[in-house]
Amino acid sequence: MVNWPEFVPSGILRRLAEAEVDFVVVGGVAVALHAIPRFTQDLDICYAPDQENLDALGRVLVELEAKLAGIEESVPFVPDGRTLRRTQILCLETSDGPLDLLANPAGAPPYAKLRERAEPMDVGGFTILVASIDDMISMKEAAGRGQDIVDVESLQIARRRRGGGGQRARARTRARGARARRAPRRARPR
Repeated sequence: MVNWPEFVPSGILRRLAEAEVDFVVVGGVAVALHAIPRFTQDLDICYAPDQENLDALGRVLVELEAKLAGIEESVPFVPDGRTLRRTQILCLETSDGPLDLLANPAGAPPYAKLRERAEPMDVGGFTILVASIDDMISMKEAAGRGQDIVDVESLQIARRRRGGGGQRARARTRARGARARRAPRRARPR
């Protein structure tokens, strides 16, 4: 029997929160926090692009002994603010598990808007920001892989259970209401 390692992102999240890194959780962990627990192999975060935040994130990556995932160790990698400023996506292996850094995830609004709409969640004694269900749906639709389609369905169910139809659903409802308020056409006599 195979013993699969269990990925628990709380160590990484705690270090990021303690260092006051400005970040929003996206990806599979965000889906699990919003909808249903599901297997994920890594933690995905989007982060504020200002230099002070990039430097703080870089310091946490050094503490976590971050290395480029799937790349030989002979390839130089310095996880600092300067490196982070030049990259859009970094897939890392850390002492606490895999971590993907996404500067601008496909389907996501600019970071300030993503952060503004994110939901604060308590995860074991500290608070993190998790991308909103609507933003997660947009990102998952943009990615379009098989698991993403399943995630969209789970997120839509979670949104309905919360009693919210989301921004797009509310817009469709307003449009239907406007059509319903129009006077029906009367048939012309022949």
